[in-house]
Amino acid sequence: MNIKVLVTLASIIAMSTANAQNQESADSLNRELQEIVFTAKQPATRLEGSTLVSTIAGSNLSNLGNALDVLAQLPMIKVDDSTVSVVGRSNTEIYIDGRPMRDNMELQQLLSGNIKRVELLMAPGARYSSTTDAVIKITTRRDFLQGLSVTDQFTLKRRRKWSLVDLADLNYRAGAYDFFLSGAFNHDNTVVNGSTVNTLKYNGETTTVGSSQNNRYPTNTGSVKGGFNYSKDALSFGAYYRFSPERGKFSNTGTEWLNDQSPVSRIINRDIRGRSHYVSMYYDNTFSDRYLLHFDGDFRSSAVDNQVAVTYPATTDAAVNSADHRRSTLWAGKLCLDFPLAHGDFTVGTQATYTRTKLDYMMLNQDVESYIPSSFTNARQASAAAFASWRRTFNRLSMSLGLRYEYVDYDFSVDGKRDNDVSRRDNLLTPDLSLSYTFNDRAQVSLSYKMATVKPSYSQLTGALNYVGLHEIEGGNPALRDERMHDVQLFAMCGDFMLQSSLTRSIDTYAFVKQLYPAHNLQLMMHPVNIDVSSVSLYLIWSRAVKFWTPNVTAGIYKQWLDIDGTCYNKPIMSYYFDNTFTLPHGWSITANISGQSQGDMHTNRFASSPFMMDASIGKTMLNRSLTLKLSATDLFNTANNNWTMNTFGIFVDKRQSYNQRGIALNVIYRFNPRQNKYKGRAANEEEMKRL
Repeated sequence: MNIKVLVTLASIIAMSTANAQNQESADSLNRELQEIVFTAKQPATRLEGSTLVSTIAGSNLSNLGNALDVLAQLPMIKVDDSTVSVVGRSNTEIYIDGRPMRDNMELQQLLSGNIKRVELLMAPGARYSSTTDAVIKITTRRDFLQGLSVTDQFTLKRRRKWSLVDLADLNYRAGAYDFFLSGAFNHDNTVVNGSTVNTLKYNGETTTVGSSQNNRYPTNTGSVKGGFNYSKDALSFGAYYRFSPERGKFSNTGTEWLNDQSPVSRIINRDIRGRSHYVSMYYDNTFSDRYLLHFDGDFRSSAVDNQVAVTYPATTDAAVNSADHRRSTLWAGKLCLDFPLAHGDFTVGTQATYTRTKLDYMMLNQDVESYIPSSFTNARQASAAAFASWRRTFNRLSMSLGLRYEYVDYDFSVDGKRDNDVSRRDNLLTPDLSLSYTFNDRAQVSLSYKMATVKPSYSQLTGALNYVGLHEIEGGNPALRDERMHDVQLFAMCGDFMLQSSLTRSIDTYAFVKQLYPAHNLQLMMHPVNIDVSSVSLYLIWSRAVKFWTPNVTAGIYKQWLDIDGTCYNKPIMSYYFDNTFTLPHGWSITANISGQSQGDMHTNRFASSPFMMDASIGKTMLNRSLTLKLSATDLFNTANNNWTMNTFGIFVDKRQSYNQRGIALNVIYRFNPRQNKYKGRAANEEEMKRL
């Protein structure tokens, strides 16, 4: 069926192309101008210190579709559906025109033709959160056309189930004012199949606890966003409000078994209702042609309600019902001042945040409540930070220094009683240093060091436990300590080759383990614990334009040293990424991306090998680039897997799961006088926003 759909959609694109060509004027000058349009230059990626800078405007990537399509073709950046990550990095922040991205739909709404350049910072300085180990900065093209512009983007995707996304943007500019209104709707229906087998010694005998899963995640999410910008001369300010509702119904039809007993049928149903309100404002002004003052303020309020029912239809066991209600609030402000100092650029700033999150968990089954009790937790955090950084260039040598100080007051209570073992006050001081030397335009080297304090997410700090099955529990760990990380990175560029390597020592980072949980019967609990781990990574990148073909090749290795309870997790992971972009006449473009990795360890997980995976797309622009059609296919050969094993505290876990990534999608973009949103604000505290 998928092949028929593929052929049908390809025919639609071909017929649309023929119609567009028939409508072209016969004037020779018009044909020559069309020739100029499709002979776009190849994207130039260069190394500037520890930053990879890719110029998108005027390149063959500017016609691919949206920002996700562009990022997927750049070195060191990996895109999986709408999730963006950096190879070798675990915590990536994405900024669009200086403000942190708040949801993945922003990348889908940002059209590739509106992107000027993309910067990948592999060694972020003191200006960024200490938890951030890579930053993607997207700069859009500035456009001052007056009047109305409209863009609509529709995506239809088929894997095991149908999914669709529709994004609409309305923008009106009058003089120095810019008003915008956007709406988004996303219906996603993910299917995940798999099994989990736990093997351990229990009461002196080899015991097996197993389960099978057939999961469906139909969710409907949306957002409505409206705001304004004012920009004249050196002054600009603006604000926007966004409302985002969510509704989902998770279902899992599977089985459970113990040793050689017959599997017991199990059905899990979860009803999810969520909503969030977000308000952002900014002020930006330049004084005396040298002092740039920027202020950001944010407010966020969210609520998520879950109702869970676990039933065993073939037995007389009572249903296990539970409910949880999470409420979160954030207030944040950030003030920065940039000015020249001592023949360099100096930045000084301050930041303050107040966060509160409440989680009410209610176990409604009396038997299960004996070992998974109901709990009411309240976490409150107030923090204040000051940071400064200085950058200067001495002929061929460039230097950057940064220092960040942060005071944190964290208060955690359970059932209305303060937990003194978890609540704490911290004073954090994190420096960073970067040195770069440029030999010529095509050769340079950079060395950087960063010390960071990484705070766990609030979902990991919860003390609530979740019922997973007759013998399995999942939960957080409110006693998790903050991670202290030391990171040394080396970057080098010579011609078409680039090298990126890092040595990292993490103290009190966290990893998931499975342990026996004290109860009246056999119970296994999965939860995070603090660990110390050292790791090294090395990646070699090659990129060179060959006429209409632009290949990007990345090959590397990740190796860690970790020991838990006498078990070593030291097997290296080797990986490669081979991205290809083909730019053809008459607005056609083709991408073919191949990747793979070997079996190896990352923290306590040993991931299975995936030697060969491939995604591809074919696109066409028409009607003077007002209309873009793109047909894409993921996991063409059905070779992707998400299998892993874990061996902690005498429990061996074998997890097999399939996310059904193989599928096709049709993306249609129509633009009427299109322009990007020029909101220039930035989130006042991106770290706390991500933790929530």
